[in-house]
Order: sequence, then C-alpha cells, then structure tokens
Amino acid sequence: MGNLSEIGLIGLGVMGQSLVLNFADKGFSVSCHNRTSEKTEQFLATRAAGKDIRGFSGIQEFVANIARPRKIILMIPAGKAVDHTIDSLLPFLEPGDVVIDGGNSHYADSERRCAYLEEKKILFIGLGVSGGEEGALKGPSLMPGGNPEAWPVLKPFLQAISAKLPDGSVCCEWMGEGGAGHFVKMVHNGIEYGDMQLICEAFHILHAGLDLSYPEIKRIFENWNKGDLKSYLVEITAEILGQTDPETNQPMLDIILDAAGQKGTGSWTAQIALEMGVAVPQIAEAVFARNLSALKQQRVNAASKLHYQTSEMKQNAKLLVSQIEKAVYASKISSYAQGFSLLQAAAEKFNWKLNYGHIAQVWRAGCIIRAEFLTSIKKAFEEEKHLQNLLLAGFVAEKIDEAAQKDWREVLKFAIDLAIPAPSMSSALNYFDGYRCEKLPANLLQAQRDYFGAHTFERIDRPRGQFFHHNWLDN
Repeated sequence: MGNLSEIGLIGLGVMGQSLVLNFADKGFSVSCHNRTSEKTEQFLATRAAGKDIRGFSGIQEFVANIARPRKIILMIPAGKAVDHTIDSLLPFLEPGDVVIDGGNSHYADSERRCAYLEEKKILFIGLGVSGGEEGALKGPSLMPGGNPEAWPVLKPFLQAISAKLPDGSVCCEWMGEGGAGHFVKMVHNGIEYGDMQLICEAFHILHAGLDLSYPEIKRIFENWNKGDLKSYLVEITAEILGQTDPETNQPMLDIILDAAGQKGTGSWTAQIALEMGVAVPQIAEAVFARNLSALKQQRVNAASKLHYQTSEMKQNAKLLVSQIEKAVYASKISSYAQGFSLLQAAAEKFNWKLNYGHIAQVWRAGCIIRAEFLTSIKKAFEEEKHLQNLLLAGFVAEKIDEAAQKDWREVLKFAIDLAIPAPSMSSALNYFDGYRCEKLPANLLQAQRDYFGAHTFERIDRPRGQFFHHNWLDN
C-alpha cells in the first residue's frame, strides 16, 4: 500500500501538468496518464523529474497503482472524451472510488454522469477549476459538486492545493449535489465575460474618447487597482498596456487583431438564464460584443459607409477618469448581482443548497474574477441569509449613491456623444434602473399579448395568480 499513489490524474495538457505538480508540491504522491504515452514520458523527464510522480501508459496499470478509495481527476476536453474516458476506467474501478471531472463541462453533463456512476457505486465530482495555468500550479479556485459522499474523501486533497486567503481561508468549498460545481463555474465565467468587456469599454473611452496614451491609461489602471476596483483583471490590464511586441517594438495592443475568441461558457450562462427566465443582460451583451468583434471585415466596410459627425466635447479629463472608475465599479456590482440571481434561481430549480457566502469566498483568490469587493459580497450574504438580490445589500446603496449614479450616466452620455460603443456598461445601468423601477411598461406589453393572442393578464385589484382576458375588439 505504501507504494501506491494517493491520487491520479488523466490528461497532461498545460492544466493537467500544473495540477499534478501542485499536488506533488503539497506532499501528495501522484500517478498520471495521458492518451499519448510520449507526452507522459516527456513530462516525467522534464517538469516532473525528481518529484513523487509516476506515469503509466495503460489505464489498467494506472488505476492499479492508486490507493483505494481511488481518486482520479480527468483534465481532458469537455464532451464525449469525458464519457469515453469514464467508460474506459469503469472495468478497473471498485465501489467507493471517486472520478473527478475537472474540465469545462456543461453542468447537465455532470448531473447525468453523477447519476450514471452512482448506479455503479462509483462516486462522481464535477469540479470547476479557475485560475489558468498559474492558478493550477500555485493555487486555483475550486468549485466541487456532485455526489456528497465523495466530498469527505476528496476535501483534504482539494483544499490543500487550492488558493489561500491572507487569513488562511481556502478557496475551495462544497457547492452542492449533481452539476452544482460546474454550474457555479459556468456563472463565474459569465461574470468573467462581463468584467472583461467592462474593462475594455473603459479602456476604449479613455483611449478614443479622451485621447490618452497607453502609458497614461496604464497609470490609471494601476491607480484603480489600489481602490475599490482592485482585482486580477485590472492588474493584468495595466501590465498589458505596458507590453511591447519584440518583433516590431510596437505596443502589443497595436499588433493584436480586434476580433475576440470565446470557448462557450459565457454563451451557456446567457442561454441557461434565458431558459430559466433570469435577467442577465450584461453577461449576454458581453457575449454579443465578442460576436460583433468577430465581424472584422464587415466592420471595416461599415466604417467607410455609416458616418456620424461626433460633437466637439470639452471634457475635464481628470473628472471623467474618476467618473469612469465609479461607472466601472457600479457596473461590476450590477454584473455580479445578475450572476448571483442566476445561482439563486438554479438553487431553487435543482434544490441545491448553495452557500453564496462560500461562493464569494472561493472567488476571492485563485480565479480570474478575483477581486477585493468579493469580501463585501461574502459579508452581505452572511449578514442577510435570504438576500433577494445583491443590489439590495447595504454596501451597494453606499457605493451606488445618487452621486455615483450621476457619474455612471455622465460616462455613458460621453460615450454615446462620441459614438463609442459601451454595451456592457449601458446594459448594467439598464438592469439597475429596471430593477429599481417600481412600475415598468410591462402592463402595456401584457395588453398587447392579450389583444393579439388572448394570453391573459393579472389585475392590480385582484390577488396574484389570477388571470383575466379582455375582449379588446368589442370596445
């Protein structure tokens, strides 16, 4: 038994290798396997050399060299490859063994796999992993969900390698049953889309609107990273603004094509929100902004044909920079409110006991959206267990007071007057205004639906849940 590894991992891509090294650095013995044995051999001869890491070319031998209950992490592309690998493992697994999918899988697939393996007495975990290569190596944010019986078995291992906060808190907590872990990771990625788009819009307004240079904007972002906007994404944005291309000696941003890529998790967030009837317009707009950016040649053609004479605006640059900072912060709060609303709806729909304070804590370090103000979010959910919407938290009213709202609106006026698109920032404000609007024009919308389709409506003078139809054509 002493010669058996404590944990196993399949898939030696960048993330897989980094996780193996992380486990080894924390004192765990690790077995690894890859579809192509050449990659395993290369890893053992280079990055893994001298560490308590063993590689195996065959699945049966790999499984046999892991101590029971076996804990096997899959770091492979989401989809059919995961199902195929699970099926290849099953003949060699025994009741109580744990299979962990650490890829970017759809939460519904994790629900299905959890039920499928439970029938075979194998425990399944769908593990959301965030932080990229550096996070995987030094301490990622981990979001495990699945069969609750697996958590006590896996908890010491995952919490040991996860990111840690200054007070020693770990960025790895149990999310819930079935697909909860991957659902939380999906929402993390949706918020990530919104955060990145907000930062890009702020950069666009500073650069195209105020005609500030990259070094000037770099200093602004460095300043912002000392206050309410302190976060990983703001930090790396400042670093990016100072980078030059070694081939041309031009600023890196000037040689990167403005056509964004995506891997689908932001789209999943928007699609599932639509299916569940939850408003996440800012996340959806961030996805659409990437889609629009991909139409590079069409945009070049449109720029030569769709003209607009922008107004000559005299603007106090120092004041506007301060206003943009407040607008970005307010927009971030709006974005997180939308994300947590989706989590709350999912918890109700799937009967998950999500702990929103824990989720905020898990996101405070190691992941891409790690930010200082997640401390306030954690505190808000701990102080008010049944908080309906993050916008109703006390700290939000303090931060988005009338002055901050005025700044938010002024920034968008400035962008609109100069024809600078700011879809995410404006969507954030529209969500905020829509949520705080006591009476929306949905009464007219319901009248229209009832007029052309007899879809019925509720009345303000009757109890909720009673529906009526009006004979519009007889009046």
